[in-house]
Amino acid sequence: MTPSSLRGWPLPDVADSKYGRGQVLVVGGARRTPGGALLAGLAALRAGAGRLTLGVAESVAVALAVAVPESGVRGLPENDAGSVHGAGVDRLADDLGSADTVLVGAGLDDPDETGALLRTLVPLLGEDTTLVLDAYALGVLVELRDAVEPLRGRLVLTPNLAEAARLLEQDDVDDAARAAPEIARRYGAVVSCYGEIADPDGGRWQISTGYGGLATSGSGDVLAGAITGLLARGASPAQAACWGTHLHAAAGDRLAARVGPTGFLARELLDELPVVLAELSA
Repeated sequence: MTPSSLRGWPLPDVADSKYGRGQVLVVGGARRTPGGALLAGLAALRAGAGRLTLGVAESVAVALAVAVPESGVRGLPENDAGSVHGAGVDRLADDLGSADTVLVGAGLDDPDETGALLRTLVPLLGEDTTLVLDAYALGVLVELRDAVEPLRGRLVLTPNLAEAARLLEQDDVDDAARAAPEIARRYGAVVSCYGEIADPDGGRWQISTGYGGLATSGSGDVLAGAITGLLARGASPAQAACWGTHLHAAAGDRLAARVGPTGFLARELLDELPVVLAELSA
């Protein structure tokens, strides 16, 4: 995918209201790692989503509400370690039913609780809601294929290579170009893995831009959030994955030119996303 080919695959027109631009719910943010949910949520807004809700551990909810005044925040039950309880998803029932796109995983830190959360959450999603899974939500997915089976066609996965190996039940994966299509087929999902995008019907795309500086803490949360925001705006899963992956990579290119090839921060990617979007829409 190049800027020219993306311009030939334009995103849906931006609506006039925040609800028309899409409602996003990010579920994550344990006490130890609330920044993952923050980065993902802001990336969704920077990609053009209209309304954001964060579902995070109760102990960090007020702090995130202050840090992200653009968002609604719901505190979720947590265990003594500050990990979000899988049994507390009922607090999000209304948000899950009305959201256009839900992202699960950013800032979660307990595999057992994440698995329980996903099993409870999926039946509460709206009939047309798309679901993006990242981080710990990917780590437990291999045991939850039955739970996400109803979401075939509206599921997006954003694994790194270690998570790709877990999804494929292999010791390691070193070739994203081979792994992404297999994961897509196995889980009925669109997959974005290290610039390789695949859908379950055999579609494949490659993003050729992006610097090694993107391999930094929080960068994956920004990628997942950007894809989530584009889905909420009405892009198809494949289009959102291609556009979102390019936005993330091109934002890294801009920072590499200005700051240096390494050393820029994931939070700095956020401000570059709407600039790249504007350049592609010009």
